[in-house]
Formats: sequence, C-alpha cells, structure tokens
Amino acid sequence: MLTSGNPKSYERLLGANEADPVYFNWHSCSCPLRCSGSDVSREVQSRARRPCIVSPWGLTESTECYRGFTDLSQVTKLAGALTRMLSGSFSNQAQAFENPPLYGNILVRIRPVPHLRAHSLLLEQAYAIAPNEPYRVRVLRPAYLEDRTLSILNFSIESPERFYGAVEEPVRLAELAEADLRLLSGCTYWVDQTSEGFIGKVEPGCNCKVFRKGRDSYLLSEFELTPQTMQTIDRGYDPVTHEYLWGSIAGPFRFEKLCDWSQEVPTSWN
Repeated sequence: MLTSGNPKSYERLLGANEADPVYFNWHSCSCPLRCSGSDVSREVQSRARRPCIVSPWGLTESTECYRGFTDLSQVTKLAGALTRMLSGSFSNQAQAFENPPLYGNILVRIRPVPHLRAHSLLLEQAYAIAPNEPYRVRVLRPAYLEDRTLSILNFSIESPERFYGAVEEPVRLAELAEADLRLLSGCTYWVDQTSEGFIGKVEPGCNCKVFRKGRDSYLLSEFELTPQTMQTIDRGYDPVTHEYLWGSIAGPFRFEKLCDWSQEVPTSWN
C-alpha cells in the first residue's frame, strides 16, 4: 500500500489505548487538485474538517466521515475493526492470470505485531514466486487524529532485510522493536468507513516522497477494503511538473484474502 518518505516534525495525534500521544504531520497542499486538495494555508487547513473520501477510480463512496464523533471509544472501535480487517494474507493471482501483461502475481501479507504499540501490523509485499524476498516491508498502524479522523500511520523499518519473511516466523517477528520504526512523513492514509468496510487515500500535499527508477517522485495511493477483498492503486508523479511517472495504468490491483489473521489481534486493541 505504501512506499517511502522521510520523518519530519509532527503535531499531536491521539493514540488508541496509549497514555502518550502519537504525532502526525499536517501539510498544506501546494500541488494540483489531483493531489486531494487546493492551495490552502496551514491555518485554514487546521480549522477545516477534511471532506469525505471518494475514490476517483469509481469503486465506492464513503458513507461515514466521522463529523459527529464525540465519544473517543467509537473511533477506537473503528481502529480495531480496521486492524482486524487488514490482518491476513492477500493474493491477486486470479487477476494476474487473467491479465499477465498488466498485473504481476503479488502476495501481500499483513500480520498483527502484539508486542508493539496498539494496532501495529507488519506488511510484507512480494511477488508470489519469491514470497520471502519482499520488495516492500512496512509497519502499518491504524490510529486517529484529534478531530477523530481515522488514519493509518506508515512506518519504514531500519535494515528491513532483517525481517524478510518474519510475517510467517513468530520468533523473528518478536525481534521487531519500536526503535526499528521510522514514521514516513506525508504517507499517512486518511480512512473512511463504508457500508462493507473501509476506503482510504494518502494524505494531501504531495509529500509522500518516493525515489524510483532513478528519479524523485511523490506517491498518490488509494485502497478499498472489505472482509474478503482489498483493492489498491499506487501511482507516482514528478514533484515539479506533476506528470505521471510510474504505477498502474490499467486500474487497481484486486486482491482476495487467502488467510485471516484477525484472531491474532489482541482483545485490548478492540
């Protein structure tokens, strides 16, 4: 779901089941409207609630934007529900076999890491022919902002090769520590609930930085999640001209859940 970025400074964010605050970096948007926002000042952005998320590739619209939430426990329950729904092994094999020139056969495994802070999930994304050689390793952490906006924080891992395949090896997974994590600035997902699950998109501002194919770029990423499926689309753009550089041109990747690991989510996270 996510690629890269750099940690900066952060504003206060409430952390589920935690006494200490987490921090989130708000960015004013200084790029085209396709980056999920217009040129607005930090002051205006801090006053305004974000709009509901609507997927531009036409999958679904949000049915709940959390504007009425005043009870923190309601949001905590949603973070737990999102964590459980993300927990599992996903494959797009059917799509890849139907359209081999357009889609690689990818395995996405997302497993709870109970000894880390609440709602922490280890993500490994790899080609199905080499499942223990992932090209993307991250820690995802559903959380919520001060205005009760549901989100997913995205962390890189220092020396990630140490944890290749750890999603299937509990002993190695237990070695992952908070000190190994680096929050990716500009790469947090804003999430809304739908009638069947959740949809989300990377925060506005064009600040989720990715160096790919020898060039700097920024990431625009979206997902739709249901109990048995996940659809994602990642695209990279030039930070100066905003021209398309890389990513899917044929539409979202469509994954089916092969294994459900939601039973591994600690009850204290719910």
